[in-house]
Amino acid sequence: MSLRSDRAPALRPVERLLNGVLRAVCLLPPPVQALLAGGRIERDGEVLEPDLLLLRTITERAGRQRPASPGELRKQQEVGARIGGGPRRRGVSSRALEIPGPAGAMRARLYTKRARRSARGEPQVEARTPAPLLVFLHGGGFVFGDVDSHDAPCRLLCRHADVHVLSVEYRLAPESPFPAAVDDARAALLWAQAHAAELGADPARVAIGGDSAGGNLAAVVAQMAAVDGGPAPFAQLLVYPATDRRTAWKSVDLFAEGFFLTRESIDWFYEQYVPEAKRLSDDRDAKVNPLQATDLRGLAPALVVTAGFDPLRDEGEAYAEAMAAAGNAVTLRRFGGLVHGFINLVGLSRSCRAATLEVAHAFRTLMHQSRPSRQAGAPAGGSEVRS
Repeated sequence: MSLRSDRAPALRPVERLLNGVLRAVCLLPPPVQALLAGGRIERDGEVLEPDLLLLRTITERAGRQRPASPGELRKQQEVGARIGGGPRRRGVSSRALEIPGPAGAMRARLYTKRARRSARGEPQVEARTPAPLLVFLHGGGFVFGDVDSHDAPCRLLCRHADVHVLSVEYRLAPESPFPAAVDDARAALLWAQAHAAELGADPARVAIGGDSAGGNLAAVVAQMAAVDGGPAPFAQLLVYPATDRRTAWKSVDLFAEGFFLTRESIDWFYEQYVPEAKRLSDDRDAKVNPLQATDLRGLAPALVVTAGFDPLRDEGEAYAEAMAAAGNAVTLRRFGGLVHGFINLVGLSRSCRAATLEVAHAFRTLMHQSRPSRQAGAPAGGSEVRS
């Protein structure tokens, strides 16, 4: 393991300007936002948050050139992640690491809370047990994303969930299709469990989590740990996870276009991750579609987060319900007015930042219990299913 100081790429001048303009737009009064966007959008009993409604309108009017290759997509998403995440906030330190993986070293970033300072500016020494550790796997359709793209949400999770966060880069498709990402994610969890103490974390409380494709990988790894001798993760954080491409979900039809993640892009990502020659056999594999697992007993307690205007909403909620039916401790929270990718918009949208903070607080409750148990009470703006 190598540790060194680390700084995520700063906003470039034009990106800082765009972030400021869009953030100002998101701070307009909700009625003004709805008026500028041409009226509110209500679908399937949910109402899109006004700031996201206006961002959606701006994005549609600006237009966006469709990337011609995975490389172009990655460059496009890098810029979008910096604008959406906004300027770095204080209170969290980060260090760069390289950890061993099946195909060589994997880039990672460790986030820790900074020590509080006294009135004289001196660090305060607090007598406390080591913080829990969350191994975080970024989203991006298995095709893009890295530790930089998810710097902003990882900092929020670290600070407000009161956990160390180890953000890990796994191999991407199409260059490294399934099961490369699964193998990397499993190796990352095992490494973190073995080295948690060296990272200043509690070895007994190492969780796995991620968003979208990363949520898929986190769910798969938790299943693997339950059957291969583990050790099992302490908990799971699954943020709008992709869990089943074999089923025709209602939410995919409802939100196929116009809500940032589209049906077309979902299908394209899946084609890159699971090549056509292997698709007929591998899509029945729970390591591709974790909802297809025949036995979900004995999984780590889970916090599952979904968004009301997300094509992946229904499969994420179905996975939460399936885990609960198998006897696992599960909390499901839906943020009805939000879209897929909301944790990457915390530097622009008040509603997205508020929801991400609520997720962090809920995860803090789960991680700081001596014994994980069923959660009681959902935060404002969310809904819950308990087992």
